[in-house]
Amino acid sequence: MIATLWILESVNNPKFPYRLTIRQGEKLLLALRVQDRWPGQKGNIFCIREENWELEAPIGEIERVPVISLNRFGKRLAVVLDRPKNKRCDFLFLTKKYKTREGEYEQIFWRTQQALKERKPRVKITTYHTGRLNVLIDNNEKYAWRFPESSVEKVKLPVGDYALKDYNGIIAVVERKTFDNLLAEFGRMPVFHQQLAELSAYRYSALIIEANYSDFLNPNKMKFYNPSFAAKAIAELYALHPKLTIVFAGNRKLANEWAYRFFDAINAHENDTPHEKISEVIEEYGISPEAKGGVYFEIKKKIIDDIHTEFTISMIKELFPDAPTATIRKVVNDLKKEGVIARNGAGKKSHWKKVC
Repeated sequence: MIATLWILESVNNPKFPYRLTIRQGEKLLLALRVQDRWPGQKGNIFCIREENWELEAPIGEIERVPVISLNRFGKRLAVVLDRPKNKRCDFLFLTKKYKTREGEYEQIFWRTQQALKERKPRVKITTYHTGRLNVLIDNNEKYAWRFPESSVEKVKLPVGDYALKDYNGIIAVVERKTFDNLLAEFGRMPVFHQQLAELSAYRYSALIIEANYSDFLNPNKMKFYNPSFAAKAIAELYALHPKLTIVFAGNRKLANEWAYRFFDAINAHENDTPHEKISEVIEEYGISPEAKGGVYFEIKKKIIDDIHTEFTISMIKELFPDAPTATIRKVVNDLKKEGVIARNGAGKKSHWKKVC
């Protein structure tokens, strides 16, 4: 897997003394000139995009840190770094019109997790209602849920009971189950898993149950299965379909409300045009299906699965040249605590080996 790196360099410029880049292999995803190493107590740091200016070359590297994830939340590019402190931040990209002349200009603000906690924004959520929903309801739904202020059409859906549609087609699907419906599905789990797999193929998908989880653990409500079996069956649904949102909504009214808000938030997100640079970064970055939470987990998996002989910290460093030595040592120490490896020798001549 190609590592994504956060690289901070010093620059001989009093106004923007640092260059911040995010790279994935040979690809340069983002290049900014920033006013400080980290926002810290300042809250926001003003940034400029490197490609918009002719700027000085960097004179020295300050830090190089693996990136765990890049995500878009509205107009924000959220970044999570693979280190214990100063690990979460985001970049807010804004485009504003000039007050005294025609045209637009760009503003970029670098903010940290702590700053977002301390600040009291006027709008506390990223998505909000942006107009009518185009909802499709399967023909087999006799007593359909209601979707206020929406365009509703009954059709034969390929999967699910309800769907959200835009100009590109179906973008979200929901499968509705009552308490008795889900109990019946327990009797044909292989077929049910196939249906849920098809449901999960959509970018947004949910299984909404018009009951509480506790209902399936109540012996007085169970007809054919005991609570232990029901709990195992439900756990299997979560385990085999990690991309599917499964919700126990309590009753029909609450399930309808959850589905309506789910579709409304998706519609708002899809219709919120992000800054062109955020779209470009996310498209270039992509998401590896092998990503498990950062280089810490990659190193740990490598030692457990692939290293069958004695090894040293320097050997691991050769395998993961971009990983901080502190991260490698933490993996090794954690594996020692777990009893997976043991240390032989002391000092520079020490080495590690698997515990049989």
